Amino acid sequence: MIRPLTKFLPALAVSAGLVAPAALACTSLLVNKGATTDGSTLITYAADSHELYGELYYTPARRNAPGALRDIVEWDTGKFLGRIKEAPVTYTVVGNMNEHQLSISESTFTGRKELEGPAGIVDYGSLIYVALERAKTAREAIKVMTDLVAEYGYASTGESFSIADPKEAWILEMIGKGTGKKGAVWVARRLPEGYLSAHANQARIRQFPLTDAENTLYSPDVISFAREKGWFTGADKDFSFADTYHPLDFESVRFAEARVWSIFRRAAPSAGLGPDYVDGSAPTKRLPLWVKPDKKLAVQDVMGLMRDHFEGTPLDMTKDVGAGPYAAPYRWRPMTWEVDGKKYLHERAISTQQTGFSFVAQMRAWMPGPIGGVLWFGVDDTSTTVYTPMYAGIRTTPKNLATGVASRGEFSWDSSFWVFNWVSNQAYARWSDMSVDVQKVQGELEGQFLADQADIEKAALELYKSSPEQARTYLTEYSTQQGDKVHARWRKLGEQLLVKYIDGNVRDEQGKVNHPKYPDAWYRHIVRDTGSRLAIPEEPKPAEAKPQAQPEVKPAPKAEPKPTVAPAP
Repeated sequence: MIRPLTKFLPALAVSAGLVAPAALACTSLLVNKGATTDGSTLITYAADSHELYGELYYTPARRNAPGALRDIVEWDTGKFLGRIKEAPVTYTVVGNMNEHQLSISESTFTGRKELEGPAGIVDYGSLIYVALERAKTAREAIKVMTDLVAEYGYASTGESFSIADPKEAWILEMIGKGTGKKGAVWVARRLPEGYLSAHANQARIRQFPLTDAENTLYSPDVISFAREKGWFTGADKDFSFADTYHPLDFESVRFAEARVWSIFRRAAPSAGLGPDYVDGSAPTKRLPLWVKPDKKLAVQDVMGLMRDHFEGTPLDMTKDVGAGPYAAPYRWRPMTWEVDGKKYLHERAISTQQTGFSFVAQMRAWMPGPIGGVLWFGVDDTSTTVYTPMYAGIRTTPKNLATGVASRGEFSWDSSFWVFNWVSNQAYARWSDMSVDVQKVQGELEGQFLADQADIEKAALELYKSSPEQARTYLTEYSTQQGDKVHARWRKLGEQLLVKYIDGNVRDEQGKVNHPKYPDAWYRHIVRDTGSRLAIPEEPKPAEAKPQAQPEVKPAPKAEPKPTVAPAP
């Protein structure tokens, strides 16, 4: 039995120590080329898991011998699932983008419990990375992925996939058929020109056209399987994939759809999508599958859309006592909890502490694939990461982002994942102050990358005319230098934060140590919680001295005039 020379997924599983994204874990945004300022297609991904180590995967292109087999190892667990036939030729993959600018991301929606545990050996993570090695376009990727589950069976629960190339962006939603049943039911829809969409752990495709192969693809049994199960009885045209295979409940709305809403509300405020769509007060309201943004979006805008804690909305995570004195928009798990027998929740925002890695994938049809594709890649929390340009044509990844440098259970100063976590975990403790310092440096680095982008690509295109390989070498050196620069600057930032804020002090620009007080609102919280226990008793005021009453001085009686005695004769 011949096995592939390069076995990417097993190496990935070992290096990550994996238990990768789980339920309520990931967020993805898609932007059609007609909705961007330069005609790029864009998709994003926040791979969120408390056990996922953030690193930049790299798989070189290769030729495989006839009859070669590929190991399939589950991305979530590192479990060996089986083997599939290798493709004769595969493409270079950098993270979640290949050399042809095809990009794929996902979010898990789980779906009906009855459909868990299908019979198959291809999990959702393997679908992503195998498709990136074998497909050049989004449509090809959909075919690769759906053919794989038809031939080998599906091994995961419900998934939403963002699949995009320089010309098209698609959402593919898929779920297995339950214990002992092979294959999956699925539907895929292409974004209309000039629109954006998003998904975040909730199936989102509802009704879809049945006779529009240009814009909609679906499995032949996606409706009949639901009828067989007794979950749908209406006319085919009324069938809703999401309502059938993953019906919404309160937590799905509040934890999952709320993240989609927060993207839509900022990109398309004119759509008038109020918080009642996701706060649970209007359970029959449904967000649209996509919206037209009020203005076309640049790469930097999309980075901003992936940085959000519901600021300025009724779900704003900086406002309640859980934010602490420094308005930290983070809540440690569990997400639901009880007080006196009543259940409560913490909000689930796009920016969250447990992100392993995230990216903004930029794809441009007017450039060669190795230059037109840029994976703006970052590790840890989207709010505190730095999106660094990794070109589709690079031959190696920066050492500090490479697989195998460290793991989720092994710290290393050589690992960008650990350096970024060191900085963000400092910032969480004093968010309202430290986040300003973090975002200043973040903006400087990303701003420089964006400002330099045109010149870097102009030079790469000149090289590409005479030698595509020289262009790749140039971009490899550039991306490596930027990865190294970000790593070094972020470690320096962590040192500066420690010096500036040590022991609750704040050192100003002149080096003087100050002791700023808590916000007034926090002092009021303390008083409400402690009552009089911390109150300083007022010292009794000294009694006022009263004027002493003076004894009454009576005037001396006037002396009676003595009688005049006449002298004796």
